[in-house]
Amino acid sequence: MTERLEGDVPVQSATTAASLVRETATLAVSGFGRVGYPKAVPLALAESGRDLSLTVVSGGSVGEEIDTELLAADAIERRFPYQATPEAREAANRGTVAYQDRHIEAFGDEVRQGHYGAVDVAVVEAVAVGEDWLIPSTSLGHTPACVEAAERLVVEVNEVQPLALQALHDVYVPDPVPHREPVPLTSPGERIGGPRIEFDPAKLSAVVLTDRPDSPYSFREPTREDEAIAVNLATFLSAELERNPTFAESVRLQFGVGSLGNALMGELGRIEFGDRDVAYYGEVVQDGLLDLVDDGSLSAVSATSLALSETGQRRLFERVERYAERVVLRPAEITNGAELVNRLGVVAVNSALEVDLYGHVNSTHVDGTHVMNGIGGSADFFRNSPLSIVTLASTARDGALNRIVPRVGHVDHTEHDVDVVVTDQGVADLRGSAPRERATLLVENCAHPSFQSSLEDYVDRANTAGGHEPHETDR
Repeated sequence: MTERLEGDVPVQSATTAASLVRETATLAVSGFGRVGYPKAVPLALAESGRDLSLTVVSGGSVGEEIDTELLAADAIERRFPYQATPEAREAANRGTVAYQDRHIEAFGDEVRQGHYGAVDVAVVEAVAVGEDWLIPSTSLGHTPACVEAAERLVVEVNEVQPLALQALHDVYVPDPVPHREPVPLTSPGERIGGPRIEFDPAKLSAVVLTDRPDSPYSFREPTREDEAIAVNLATFLSAELERNPTFAESVRLQFGVGSLGNALMGELGRIEFGDRDVAYYGEVVQDGLLDLVDDGSLSAVSATSLALSETGQRRLFERVERYAERVVLRPAEITNGAELVNRLGVVAVNSALEVDLYGHVNSTHVDGTHVMNGIGGSADFFRNSPLSIVTLASTARDGALNRIVPRVGHVDHTEHDVDVVVTDQGVADLRGSAPRERATLLVENCAHPSFQSSLEDYVDRANTAGGHEPHETDR
């Protein structure tokens, strides 16, 4: 036994643990932001040679061991609610894997309520385990819900993940609906739980010792468009802080994961926050947030996952206890909870594929047909935020593709949930505007000059046809 194991726990090989998963099982796995997911047991399943038709559910994105290797073994029949590898995306678009995109906030309750069938086995990664508890590794996501819902539990104890990660975790599990009480969280840095996920000891079927690290994020350098978007966002937020009483004393920010998000965080230093308390309340800890913690810009960072580059991961691991003074990891149903996003007044900043003239947003489907990764938690924040901001470059494919379009091919966020659009060209504040006014604002402020004329022509033709949101139609 090691210091990571306590009590009489059933230590098994990955191959033995994989044999507990029946051929048509619903398999729940930990993981969010491609970290904190099980590695050894999925690989053992992929290499087993068995005829598997699994339904795989996870709290967020996982790594290649599941969404590449297990998929390549033709072992996954159904996948919910998110995927982030090229292979999983291709399988979803071919229809060889039945995939459904879901909102992150609601997924925990959906698992508990059996929306995806009864969970046969949960396989989760931890840094330590006991007879009736485990301490998660680099993400929390919906691990508590998956553990609770599963008939059997397999825990991978990853010995390359620092045991000190327990200092970051704040596990609070809401009571079941309809007996749910308000979540007693009133500020991003507050702690309301502990480091452990507790479970019925009768569930624990196997403990597997592993040493395979997460695959770190690889963030590209910010593009010229990214930098222009960041400047435009910072300029807008600076003015908003002065006029909006919601932000008179504090500012709570959320950014979507990715290279653009890192660029936006890097520009926060230009904003004059004064004596306001500034904190992050979102889904993932990115490298840019560690920079802001280190320079004292943020009083707290609340998230559910450590989606860091190799450099950022090493940086955090070497000083976990120090970062734990301001960084806290919570279950996704808390980080994305409507109640908390609204109560804390979180400013939601998320990217998109395209935005149409009336403010409808497509975040997930290229050409309206081919899914990318998924909606993730963007709608959780947009719908409940006092200020929802969409950020995107005005063009793609070296300027050949317009991203401010007459009509999006797929709607993830309606105009009712979008307040502001920011591109490299400028800012369109859509609050208090009627549809035809929104069209003018978006064309004039956010569209690339090379597409403005054609968009204006479209608006003129559509207005001739009439309607509250005028469009050219085939009728």
